[in-house]
Amino acid sequence: MLEREAIYPESAERHALYEAHGYSPAIKSGDLLFVSGQVGSRLDGSPEPEFKAQVMLAFENLKNVLAAAGCTFDDIIDVTTFHTDPENQIETIMDVKQAMFDLSPPSNWTAVGVTWLAGFDFEIKVIARIPAMA
Repeated sequence: MLEREAIYPESAERHALYEAHGYSPAIKSGDLLFVSGQVGSRLDGSPEPEFKAQVMLAFENLKNVLAAAGCTFDDIIDVTTFHTDPENQIETIMDVKQAMFDLSPPSNWTAVGVTWLAGFDFEIKVIARIPAMA
């Protein structure tokens, strides 16, 4: 049977968002971590209204989920982002991404334009390799 362990960040407030939508923030399987889409939600689960702040908060929420599994941005292998208005948002997203982590070589990245993100304008999901000591 495949080994699967749900990973939750320390912030108990965000658990309500996961419970409301019926998903785990991340699943650990072997030495891989599959992180569900992270959004710029405030502690009450509502979207951060200002776009750049929402993107920054999504990256911060991602950082917290990674940390709960013993990972950092350096352990990311694959990135997928979802955007409600990619043409007008990409510059802001790139600025935040570069400020949060600058991998060399960069991980692969797929950006997808969508029409709906449950009230959010940006979402990021990743696959990371869990360090051997975690």
